[in-house]
Amino acid sequence: MSGSSLGNGSPGGGGRAGGAPRSEAALVLADGAVFEGEAAGYEPPGGIATGEAVFNTVLSGYQEVITDPSYAGQVIAFTYPHIGNYGTCADDNEAARAHCCGVVVRDLATYPSSWRSESSLEEFLVRRKIPAITGVDTRRLTRHLRWHGAMPCAFGTAGEAELAAAAAAAPSTDGRDLVSSVTTIAPVVRGTGPFRVVAFDFGVKEAMLRQLADLATITVVPASTSAQAVLDMEPDGVFLSNGPGDPAALGGIVGEVRALLTDGRVPVFGICLGFQLLGAALGAATYKLPFGHHGGNHPVRHVDGGRVEITSQNHNYAVDAASLGGAEITHVNLNDGVVEGIRSTVVPAFGVQYHPEAGPGPHDARYLFAEFRSLMESTRARAGRG
Repeated sequence: MSGSSLGNGSPGGGGRAGGAPRSEAALVLADGAVFEGEAAGYEPPGGIATGEAVFNTVLSGYQEVITDPSYAGQVIAFTYPHIGNYGTCADDNEAARAHCCGVVVRDLATYPSSWRSESSLEEFLVRRKIPAITGVDTRRLTRHLRWHGAMPCAFGTAGEAELAAAAAAAPSTDGRDLVSSVTTIAPVVRGTGPFRVVAFDFGVKEAMLRQLADLATITVVPASTSAQAVLDMEPDGVFLSNGPGDPAALGGIVGEVRALLTDGRVPVFGICLGFQLLGAALGAATYKLPFGHHGGNHPVRHVDGGRVEITSQNHNYAVDAASLGGAEITHVNLNDGVVEGIRSTVVPAFGVQYHPEAGPGPHDARYLFAEFRSLMESTRARAGRG
């Protein structure tokens, strides 16, 4: 690897707090493309970290992105050039630990500026054992991934030949059950709202649980929980959370969701991966997008009335509209036409591909939690449970 041109005080960050110089590093994609930079964050074993490279276009909310369990198996490249400006704060974590494989930035801020900051992003990365690389030409990287699609990568201080071999051997998210690595191992009760909701944890975010807690007492259950076990809890509603990986690898979970829909007594609400699993349970196929949707400003059209919502998104897979049966499309992505929302025409079930709970992020779609509440109220009334 040739020497990096980024020194102390350079646009790439150039050093750690206190003036300590950074080690040269590189990021190598599975197709052989090389991007130079400098090592940051946690030092991975052998100087090599691997994962599927994706880019995220958010301008803020980097901590929420990094701690989102949906990024299990992936390396996150931020397109915004300055990351870490306002530090990190425990209240902004979306999960107890981070599951992403690494972080790629152009400029990792050395000195954060915010009254809420409890530590710098670099200290956060080291503490959470998240490898990072700074000083990367993320504009070129993003263009490459847009043209060639998300793909495995390797980065670190090892030589380019070692990194290239590691990238070639690294798995993508295709066909992988990553949910089992992020789900809770035992039920957890959250919230004090008037309804009873069972939430499947496929990688659930704290922001989702906060929104649901205003509605219900939530029992968060492992992803492997059976439909019958859920029905035995006599919930007013079932929530299918976000999560990582390929929905096509989760046939067992799809079967349990289908059983809930067949029973038809309990309203079901799905978000992100939960939406894809709901679609699959209704008979739809899923497919992988070239580079996914990862950002905080995707325009989505609500089919009823034509209202446009600005949404936060994080997914690599989508529901095939042509294969969808027993449901109607409620939301469509205006960038590429991807299905963003569905509603069953047979049972009380609906879902969206994007993140109405996003924090920080646009709040245009928060009304969906109110719709879930209304669906639970009407179903409870019909069942004579007041």
